[in-house]
Amino acid sequence: MARAQSIAVVSPRFSEAGTVGGAETLLKRLAELAADDGRQVTILTTCATSHFTWENTVPPGARRVGNLDVRFFPVDADRDVAAFLRIQQAISQRGAFTPEDERAWIRNSVNSRALLDHLRNTDYDRILAGPYLFGLSFFSAQVHPRKTILVPCLHDEPFAYLEIMKELFGAVGGFAFNTEPERDLARRLFHLPGEKGAVVGMDIEPFEADPAAFARAHGLDRPYVIYSGRREGGKGTPLLCEYLHAFRERTGEDVRLVFTGSGPIEAPAELEPYILDVGFVSDREKREAMAGAVAFIHPSVNESLGIVLLEAWLAGAPALVHAGGEVLRWQCRRSNGGLWFRHYPDFEQELLLLLRRPELRQRMGAAGRSYVLREYSRTAIQARFLAVLDGG
Repeated sequence: MARAQSIAVVSPRFSEAGTVGGAETLLKRLAELAADDGRQVTILTTCATSHFTWENTVPPGARRVGNLDVRFFPVDADRDVAAFLRIQQAISQRGAFTPEDERAWIRNSVNSRALLDHLRNTDYDRILAGPYLFGLSFFSAQVHPRKTILVPCLHDEPFAYLEIMKELFGAVGGFAFNTEPERDLARRLFHLPGEKGAVVGMDIEPFEADPAAFARAHGLDRPYVIYSGRREGGKGTPLLCEYLHAFRERTGEDVRLVFTGSGPIEAPAELEPYILDVGFVSDREKREAMAGAVAFIHPSVNESLGIVLLEAWLAGAPALVHAGGEVLRWQCRRSNGGLWFRHYPDFEQELLLLLRRPELRQRMGAAGRSYVLREYSRTAIQARFLAVLDGG
């Protein structure tokens, strides 16, 4: 296999502080693993920081960040946002749309002609691009498809069934999947040959966290559960709030709900006094919050890895995840670190179990931590990723 020495990583956003989405965090970590192996790695990204507005707020140009070269390019200013949103709604609701609508949707997604021009005019050995939903990934893959390795972050959702996605997945030279369920979904949807696409994942830095520190700092004298990340319907946070409100009402258990992350919290008014929203916090405080929780609850059904779930296990917290999320359910089954709920009765029964059996919480949290240390170590992930780079 030829060594891929010059690597471009196409990512929608980039932040040194790490306050971007899971896909961008994953791409950055993979870039760092390649650079640590002595390869020349350049991250190609946009000047946007907000995933709501995609406004160009970072100056275009190049700078050195650690062992990475990072080049910022403006998001195209002439994208028709209204058309994009109209078609996206039709796709999301499985409504009526045409092949021409699909083209218009991906064309008016987040794109950067300046970034594509750079790709055309620069000779990279490999191009890593993701996630699959962005116009930036779609059109980057068209520049040098056989050199491109897609990091799809694929979910079983309406967008995955578009004809343009068959085109994308059929053209690229290789894949770096996050989990076996994600790879198996791609094989079912796009009829990929068995040898095409490896499971890589993302390395998680080991850490220790004081389970009493967060409650002490915030004056919490009641048990609490925690969610970390974006608060939105797609992540299941409104459902979590509804379920916890019902749980408190039905069982009389005084359990609080802690949120870290960003976005508005949609919750019943009666639950609001029992919610502690600390927003964006340092990694240390987030991990301390996880360590002290009765459970880390991840109600999303659209995950290809579950980075915060892996962090919570490193902190020693057991997990409670939505059974509709195939990847998170798979992670819990493999690790013995969590339970999964199909509906509210499951949620109530399982949360009561975790509240009333501290030895079970400890055992599940320890099993989750052992799983992450084994499967998501830097050594394991780097070996898998470099094999994809050199064999793609």
